[in-house]
Amino acid sequence: MKLKKAPYVFDEFFASGKEESISPFLTPSARLWGKNLSLKSALLSAVLLILAYTASFTIPQLRTLPLLFVYVLCGTPALLHAIEDIKKWNINIDILMTLAALMSVLLGSPLEGALLLVLFELSAAMEESVSHKTKGALAHLQELSPRAAYVIEEDEVVERSIKEILPGMKLLIKAGEIVPLDSKVVGGQSSINLKHLTGESEPLARVIGDEIPGGARNLDGTLTVEVLRASVDSTLARIIQLITAAHEAKPQLEKFLDRFGKWYAMGIIGLCFLFAMLLPSLFGLPFLGKEGSIYRALAFLIAASPCALIIATPTAYLSAINCCAKRGILLKGGVVLDALTNCHTIAFDKTGTLTSGELVCTEIIPLTSSKISQEEALQIANSLESGSTHPIGLAICRFASEKKLARYPLNEFRSYAGSGLEAFVEGKSAAIGSLAFIEERIPKQMSHEWVALKQKWEGKESIFALLLIETELFLFLFKDELRPAAKTCVENLKKDANLRLLMLSGDRKSNALQIAKQLGIDEVAYELQPEDKLEKVSHLAKEGGLIMVGDGINDAPALARATVGIALGKVGSATAIEASDVVLMNDDLHSLKWLLKKAHQTLAIVKQNLSLALGVICFATTPALLGLIPLWLAVVLHEGGTVLVGLNSLRLLRR
Repeated sequence: MKLKKAPYVFDEFFASGKEESISPFLTPSARLWGKNLSLKSALLSAVLLILAYTASFTIPQLRTLPLLFVYVLCGTPALLHAIEDIKKWNINIDILMTLAALMSVLLGSPLEGALLLVLFELSAAMEESVSHKTKGALAHLQELSPRAAYVIEEDEVVERSIKEILPGMKLLIKAGEIVPLDSKVVGGQSSINLKHLTGESEPLARVIGDEIPGGARNLDGTLTVEVLRASVDSTLARIIQLITAAHEAKPQLEKFLDRFGKWYAMGIIGLCFLFAMLLPSLFGLPFLGKEGSIYRALAFLIAASPCALIIATPTAYLSAINCCAKRGILLKGGVVLDALTNCHTIAFDKTGTLTSGELVCTEIIPLTSSKISQEEALQIANSLESGSTHPIGLAICRFASEKKLARYPLNEFRSYAGSGLEAFVEGKSAAIGSLAFIEERIPKQMSHEWVALKQKWEGKESIFALLLIETELFLFLFKDELRPAAKTCVENLKKDANLRLLMLSGDRKSNALQIAKQLGIDEVAYELQPEDKLEKVSHLAKEGGLIMVGDGINDAPALARATVGIALGKVGSATAIEASDVVLMNDDLHSLKWLLKKAHQTLAIVKQNLSLALGVICFATTPALLGLIPLWLAVVLHEGGTVLVGLNSLRLLRR
């Protein structure tokens, strides 16, 4: 089998779905120059501004040339953007800054105008860098997602665009490569790492028959995999869609500030012109000069510009969303963080959320004076359940496998869906199943004995199965094990989060109460149908904010109705994940406490940012009108506040 890579011509490259950034028609040096271009331009302009400022004290005639370059490098892009915004009647902060810079030149203060442009460009470059960091998880996942894969076609391997690969095609995945699409192993064995999807770096073994989600990294061996889902439906694509939607879903405060920015900018421009016209007549000031009304109005315009105020909320929320994504927690918008801080109750589904959802066989009890040992009874039960997919059958097979017991051949095997199984094993008739199923097969000579046994076990709510071998009867007991993190999760939430905890379950009363007692949950609702669970959740959400944690299809309505729905990503159904507001990709219940802490931390950072931004505006505007703050200091205060707000938001990136 040979590797074949078809050559690209110009048109075919762009039709392939690959990014232009990896185009063979762009040279490495061209890509290098284009990286962080705005920051490089701002830094060069800053050096030229320093030269112009130095020249103004030594050789004033020489300052014109470097100043001209500053206005060309920083002023031209700003002017073009301002013209585009004016054409669209989009009056914003950029227009304010450009207007102030041009007016500075007209007032005979070109150095201060240049300082404004340079600081504004540097601030914009830093904001871009902050934005890139806050969206780092999305950018990393997009970089992680392969654009092409090697498809096995007869006796050769051909590189194809991911978009061309359909379910059923076979791919070759080498050691160190990313599995591009959700697949099933059909050849080879290896270990994979799901760190980029779940936040956990533990290597997981994969052999023939195992499934691998798109985005997993193949660590050592070479794998042949069969594609299960196309690129648009893959796990990695779904995660990217969730993070993208989270970035676009804005909290109410952020939406308000977006609307507020346009009207605020128009108001500040109006006040600037009003002050420029009124100050001379009210206080006898000149129009021009550094003590003139126009100069003071410009200083007011710059000091009052709400750049820091506008970026105060989006940078904080995006930083928090990115940090959560890196930890394997996907949020469907910053609005979820706000909602979490307002919740006072958290409700857990039982099966699959607080428990593993897998039954474990705990005990085998002979109910009759038996000549058959418990070990042989387990062997016979294991033989009957060998092809079963029922949770009880799987638990019996796991229990027998742990004891390394062999299986007997079966004769005249029959399966009764939802009831039980029967066959001849080693010449003996054997049946395993429910109480009613076994009752139909009880021999006449056991009828009196059976009545006593039936009265003892009928109505019991323990999870059990009965095995009948000729006239010998055995009872198999099962339990649903707690998740390893469930108990400490509940303890931490009760102690640190100050939340009301309860458990909602469709299971029987005794099982639900037993699990709740082990966990220390006092409030339990049991034997709930999906509609009952939905009604309960609706009532709790109205009482004061409810977090609902679940995993199954039957939890989806409740997850959607809760104030905040949290689904488990590994074991959760696709329906539950779609209905929820938060997805725990690593199923780590310990993340709940961390998430609640991060939500409150985000709210605190937003409040700090707003206080800082408003403080700078209030501190600088009135002194600027009174002539106490020169234009250059107004510029420094304005841009400094913007940078501080951005850096403060980046604190939320810390895990």
